[in-house]
This record gives sequence, C-alpha cells and structure tokens, in this order.
Amino acid sequence: MQLTLHTDYALRVLIYLAQKGDALATISEIADFYQISRNHLVKVVHHLAQENFVRTTRGKHGGMRLARNPNLIAIGDVVRRMEPNFDIVECFNNNNQPCTVTPVCTLKAVLHRASNEFLSLLDQYTVADAVEKNETAEQIFAVSQLLDSRATKGNG
Repeated sequence: MQLTLHTDYALRVLIYLAQKGDALATISEIADFYQISRNHLVKVVHHLAQENFVRTTRGKHGGMRLARNPNLIAIGDVVRRMEPNFDIVECFNNNNQPCTVTPVCTLKAVLHRASNEFLSLLDQYTVADAVEKNETAEQIFAVSQLLDSRATKGNG
C-alpha cells in the first residue's frame, strides 16, 4: 500500500504545525521548509481546513495553525480523510469490470482485512506521537523559524 503525495504532505503540514504550537505558519514557510511544491500544498491545506484539522486566517498577518491539540488528531483519521480511496486492488472498486475469479477468490477479503488493520494501527497514534521532542528537533525547526522571521522583517 502506498499513500498519495496529498496525504504525505498533509501529515507533514500537521507535524510542522504541531512543532509551531500556537504560532501561525504560512504555506510558503512550510513549502520552503520541506522543499515541496507550494501549489500542491495550497490544495492540501485547503483540504485540511475543510476537514477541520487546521484553522486558517487570511490577510497580511494570516497563516494557519492546528484546529485542535495534536494529541487529539489521530493519524488514521487524517489518512482516511485525505486518501481518495483504499482500492488496493482493482476488484475493490465496484465500478471496475468484475474479475473472473471473484466468486471463488478469497484474496479480496484478506486485503480488505489488511487495509482495516493498517488503519486501526494508525488510529492508535496521534500527530503528537509523530513529533519527537528533543534537541535535534528543536534545532531543525528553529532554523525554519529563524529564516521565517528574517523574511518577515525583510518584507516589513
């Protein structure tokens, strides 16, 4: 199973925001930090806001932050809401042409169970669990905050 880039970026945004605490972050700041597409990130953040994982504020001093405590955001919930489907194999989608062996195949049930167990395991972890609190993490995120504060001063 492979998660989409959309879900990968969504998890990265949530981890970044968890590190920021109550401070606002911008899409450009996060895109620069991870060195990923700003345009793609706009779509991801919009989706995260629609799903009430983040709160956004428009305007000159706008940005985003987590909509709730990272301890209350289950990774499984994020993955379910960000992924378009969990069609691991073609026969999972009822709109596809039925497989010839569907009436006697038990693989679909096994893969369905594996998918459910994967999500159940992710449900046991939160965004807070994905954020390591140590000196190295503080240094990594501090560099981003320093760069962001310099960019803000340069624009003001």
